[in-house]
Parts: sequence; structure tokens; C-alpha cells
Amino acid sequence: MSDHVYKLTEIVGTSRDGNDEAIKVALRRASKSIRNIRWFEVIAQRGYVEDGALVYQVTLKIGFTLDEA
Repeated sequence: MSDHVYKLTEIVGTSRDGNDEAIKVALRRASKSIRNIRWFEVIAQRGYVEDGALVYQVTLKIGFTLDEA
């Protein structure tokens, strides 16, 4: 991690299959438009009920390196 500059952003993933799957959904989708993702931190977990089913929601802070100039 030496000599890197990181940018931070927050994303939210949802899944009916649990918190772990919500994390995977969020990171898979983010990696389609954000390059160089290096780490993530779970900053919130919550859920809601939709049509009688549980939906898990996880907020992540992700860090990615900036491209070299």
C-alpha cells in the first residue's frame, strides 16, 4: 500500500439471500464502473420487508486507487 492515493465512495447492496450476498452484489456491480477497488468496509447493515420477504441491505465504504497521471 505504499505510495498510493485512494478515493473513497459509499455504495449500498441489497439481496434477499443475506448480508454476505448483499456485499457481493454491491462489489460485483461497482467493479463494472470503478477500477482498482482495493478494500471495503461495512458501515451499516439493515433490512426491510417487501411482499412478505426479508431484504438485506448493506452499506459499504470502498477504497480504490486513482489512475496514475
